[in-house]
Formats: sequence, structure tokens, C-alpha cells
Amino acid sequence: MNLQYLKSFYITVKCNSISKAAKSLHLTQPGLSMQLQNLEKELGVNLLNRSNKGVELTEEGKVVFDYANTLLSIQGNIERDLKNLQQDQPQLMIGSCKSVGEYALPCSIYTFKQLHKEVDIHMEVNNSTKVIEKLRKHTINIGIIQYDPKANDILTQTIVSDELLLVGNCYDSPKQISIKELKEIPLILREKNSGTRYSIEKALQEKGIRIEDLNVIYDLNSPEAIKSSILSGKGFSFLPKLIIQQELKKHCIQPVTVDNLTIPFDYFVAYRKNYTFTKYEKMFVDFIISSKRGFC
Repeated sequence: MNLQYLKSFYITVKCNSISKAAKSLHLTQPGLSMQLQNLEKELGVNLLNRSNKGVELTEEGKVVFDYANTLLSIQGNIERDLKNLQQDQPQLMIGSCKSVGEYALPCSIYTFKQLHKEVDIHMEVNNSTKVIEKLRKHTINIGIIQYDPKANDILTQTIVSDELLLVGNCYDSPKQISIKELKEIPLILREKNSGTRYSIEKALQEKGIRIEDLNVIYDLNSPEAIKSSILSGKGFSFLPKLIIQQELKKHCIQPVTVDNLTIPFDYFVAYRKNYTFTKYEKMFVDFIISSKRGFC
């Protein structure tokens, strides 16, 4: 498959206009149209419906567009990684779930950087699902996630164990509630597809409880925003013990025990199955999973 034709198709869809895409690609409109026709001929399907309103993907075009996004990302990353190899400064491309990336991991990265000043480190923070997506798209090479996806193309190694605690503010929160009372208290949860949300749903399912059975007042995609809501008395939430250690020490947040409900989980290093770590990537992974170091 001609990657230039695939790129032209991808840019045309993003621009929703052959004339705008041609300008972006520094091509004439007839030249771009010829590339699109050659790609359709090569694949044996129609990819676009053209009209005065722009272009619209066919069902076959939607499939090809999704693959084009991945393939072009991989192409860009290949060029980036080859360029990095030609440079004197080695790089680490890391993605982390928010529970670690916004709290403990920066300290670990700082310590590693002090030991290896020659390494250029880049970290992106997302939820665990998006970190896995970025691994698959080759945007990052090392992921730190909150659950094991148990996928054939992703390998994991355990870093450290943690648990989710139900917490409220320190003024009027009970120290213990029943499962029935859990269904009634106002809850603030992490967004869908986050590792925290996944762990909560899994633990509750074992008790015969669905998320829909709870009194969820809203979802937030930031652990820090959830903590702020709790401290201001907006409700309760399940948060990793790792990220509320300071609040627990200062007695700003009250842990709430729920009868017979515990939510343990592990943090993992994740990477592509067929990927071979560079020297410094291997050193960083060993540094993170070392029982003597782990997270700061």
C-alpha cells in the first residue's frame, strides 16, 4: 500500500475538502484526486462520497481511516525514533495513568534523571485505557497503568500493590457504613474507562452491585478535582491510598469502611509484546519495579 496515498486520504478526511487538503499537501486538486482514485483502485473499494458539502466516509472508508490513523502514527514514530538514535541524547517516552502520573511518578522520574542526566524524559498523563491506546499506536514505549488489560499484544509487570479507599471529609463523614448505605451516599467517581473506575466496578460486581445502583452525582477525570470536591463536602469517593497519604496524615480526609468491601489493585509497567527496550528504557523499568525503590 502506498503510504503517500494513504496520507492524502487521511488529510482529505480531516480537512473535509479536497481543495483544502490539496493546499495542505502542496498538491493540485487533480493530482490529489488521482491519488485518492489510485488508493481506491488498489484496495478495490470506494472510500469517499464526494459532494458540494465536502467528503463523507463510506463504511469501507471508516475502516481504512482508522487504520490510516494508526499506520501514519507508526510511520511518524519510526522517523522520530530513528532520529533519536542518531542524536547523542537518549530519550524515554512514558505514559502514565493519573493516579501515579500526577503524584508519585514525577518523583521517581526526577530521581532517575539525577542518576542518568544524559537521558531526555517525556511523560504524558492519561487514564489507563488511553495509555494502552498510546502504546498500541507507538506514541509511547513504556506505560504505567492501574490494571492489567490481559491483552495478547500488551505485556505487564507488577510495580506495587495499592487499594481504593472510600473517603469523605473529616467533619461529618461516618467511619463505617453498610452496603445498603453505600448505595445512598452521594458519590463522585472517576470517568468511565479509567483504571480506578474499572477496579470499583469489578469489586462491586462481586457483591452483586452495579454502578447504576449507586447515587453517583457526577464523574471527574481528575483525582485532584475529586479530592477538592471531597474536602469541600460535596460527597464521597473511592481513591487510591497512594494519592491521599498526605491528606490522611493531616486528617483532612476520613476513610470510611464499608462492610466486607475491599478493593485491592496493582500498578503495572506495560509495553508492547514484540517491543525490545533500549538500554535506558530497560534501566528505567528495572528502576521502577525494583522492590527497593518503586515510587517515591
